[in-house]
Amino acid sequence: MTHHLDEPGAPLLFASGAPGLVVTDVDSTLITQEVIEELAEVAGTRERVAEITSRAMNGELDFAGSLRERVATLRGVPDSVFGDVLATITTTKGARELIDAVHAAGGHFGVVSGGFEEVVAPLVASLGIDFYAANRLEVEDGVLTGRVLGRIVTSQVKVECLREWASSLGVSMARTVAIGDGANDIPMMDEAGVGIAFCAKPAVRERVSVQLNVPDLSLAITPLGLSRA
Repeated sequence: MTHHLDEPGAPLLFASGAPGLVVTDVDSTLITQEVIEELAEVAGTRERVAEITSRAMNGELDFAGSLRERVATLRGVPDSVFGDVLATITTTKGARELIDAVHAAGGHFGVVSGGFEEVVAPLVASLGIDFYAANRLEVEDGVLTGRVLGRIVTSQVKVECLREWASSLGVSMARTVAIGDGANDIPMMDEAGVGIAFCAKPAVRERVSVQLNVPDLSLAITPLGLSRA
């Protein structure tokens, strides 16, 4: 049975207590943009990158391979692009309210991103988020090389982060929540006590029974047993 959190009489997902850890995806979940597409705009490859992103988020392509392919199109872009893109980022309606509500209940908030630390880290700091994981882009002589540094934040890495952060807090998995929109978020949502598909791709809505299909994260506050801060 599918539960729609944006409909009247949405079920209470945490009948007793509140979640100890909420983890969300970033692009098209915590923020309205896909950061790699904003970077690709500067490189003149936005259309190509957006098509690959759409296929990857719908589960049609391997995420790590598709990320490397998209990042390769950014070669030669000056690293000043990070500041330019960060200035255009818009947080999703209700994001701050959800973060504040989790903190007010004594919980913690984390984000896991297939996007990039250069944009995610300042965003995390501005929103008071407790944990984050994101990819890093290689820069040489002030320009992007078109390569990713270190581990890529795949669907499995997202699961590992959820587990590690919950363990570090002494929070049981039953008291965790994972929210995302893409196919690479499904394993994390399956692993959490509650998984919420947020304005998700069709392949995700078919797999995740708790859904929020209106772009307002504050609509998850009451069903999660939280109160507006």
